[in-house]
Amino acid sequence: MPKMKTDRGAAKRFKVTGTGKIRRRRAFRSHILEKKSSTRTRRLGREADVSSSDVRAVKRLLGL
Repeated sequence: MPKMKTDRGAAKRFKVTGTGKIRRRRAFRSHILEKKSSTRTRRLGREADVSSSDVRAVKRLLGL
């Protein structure tokens, strides 16, 4: 049976930390930023953990 291929789109969107957690970027930071407060845009700039219910699916896409 051939090796499982990594989903390239998922590989660009998710990052695995040294401890094995999966991180993602937050949405709503690409445009229409003028009306969003600086506090909000700063918070959106930080990475977030992937939801526990999605971890299994994301790991499969990444080939982990």
